[in-house]
Amino acid sequence: MKKQCCEESEATVGSWECWFDDACIVDMDYFVKTLSSIKQKGIRADLIGSIITHYASIWLPDLSASSENGVTTQFQSPESVTNSWMKKRFFVETLVNVLPPEKDSVPCNFLLRLLRTANMVRVDATYRAEIENRISSQLDQASLKELMIPSFSHTCGTLLDVELVLRLVKRFMSMDRDGAALVKVAKLVDCYLAEAAVDANLSLSEFHALAGVLPNHARATDDGLYRAIDTYLKAHPGVSKQERKGLCRLLDSRKLTPEASLHAAQNERLPVRAVIQVLFSEQAKLNRQVDWSGSFSLRSPKGGLDPPGRCLSKREMNAQQLEIRKLKEDVHRLQNQLNAMKVQMERLAVKKKGLFKWKRLGMPTFGRNVGGVERIEEEEEEAERESRFGRQTPMEMKTSLVKSRTPHKWRKSMS
Repeated sequence: MKKQCCEESEATVGSWECWFDDACIVDMDYFVKTLSSIKQKGIRADLIGSIITHYASIWLPDLSASSENGVTTQFQSPESVTNSWMKKRFFVETLVNVLPPEKDSVPCNFLLRLLRTANMVRVDATYRAEIENRISSQLDQASLKELMIPSFSHTCGTLLDVELVLRLVKRFMSMDRDGAALVKVAKLVDCYLAEAAVDANLSLSEFHALAGVLPNHARATDDGLYRAIDTYLKAHPGVSKQERKGLCRLLDSRKLTPEASLHAAQNERLPVRAVIQVLFSEQAKLNRQVDWSGSFSLRSPKGGLDPPGRCLSKREMNAQQLEIRKLKEDVHRLQNQLNAMKVQMERLAVKKKGLFKWKRLGMPTFGRNVGGVERIEEEEEEAERESRFGRQTPMEMKTSLVKSRTPHKWRKSMS
């Protein structure tokens, strides 16, 4: 076998599989010795990794991308569950020892399946830490399906091992990564959060920790994070108002696409502050587009700065103006809805109280800054306090009635 390895050092992996299946599948120790001899001959690390993944998928179908391969393995023989798990544990530990140290020599998805099996059979913590370090170094190559590792701990209440994914992402962030890898991991984390948010046992602190472990510049858009937050609020209706505000602080409304902004503006699960911030951001985007298109149209072809891209055709300009007009209509419609809600709240206050009215809720105009949002929150809290503790004593009611009957003092006429 060693002689054949030397003769076929540059052969493809497919030619290696035939003699590995015949000679080494029956003895684990002999496979390890043969593999060490192959390494000494200077075989490339990716070929060695391919041999290990092929060999492991035959011994353990759980480590294969397609478990329905129809291969009869030694672990499929009738035996006790304890004996089978002990064999799997020994097999996983042996595989970790023979993995080539070079990066990307073994696919990340195979390492994730190996980690799933290691957690299931309670492999020693040292081997699990080694697998996690390898996964973290190439986490941008992982798929969502393989990352959804179930929790095998009795102390964890969630179905998915969220703490494991948090450790992997933190280790990935501790390494120097380029922007493309960071963007891929951010998309992967947002998709994972959207799946994990369905679990009713997922705590707010766990969701917040995993969503906030990535920096703001890692996400090109916040649509995935908004989808995860909306899914969490839908699956956890008991979240308080302050907790909803804390979740929405993770979002950057300026990085939402028009479709996500329109959905957020009509989302009743979001707090009022978040909705108004989305509306302000969309209006700012529209103003910038209108200003840029107007200034660009006034410039001569030879003077001024050139546009960043090609000149838009008349059809494209009409489509863009139509989209801008629709967004303005949506903003105007939402403003009317907010004003209607204000009038309805005032009517309910007058009908319930009768003797005093709530302070009118001043709705901000969309041409002002975001400072109006804070005034809305203060007036909402004042209205809540009045609705809870607004009952007056008889003496206070009498005083207010006397004051209301006091005639106004008109100033003397000049005539």
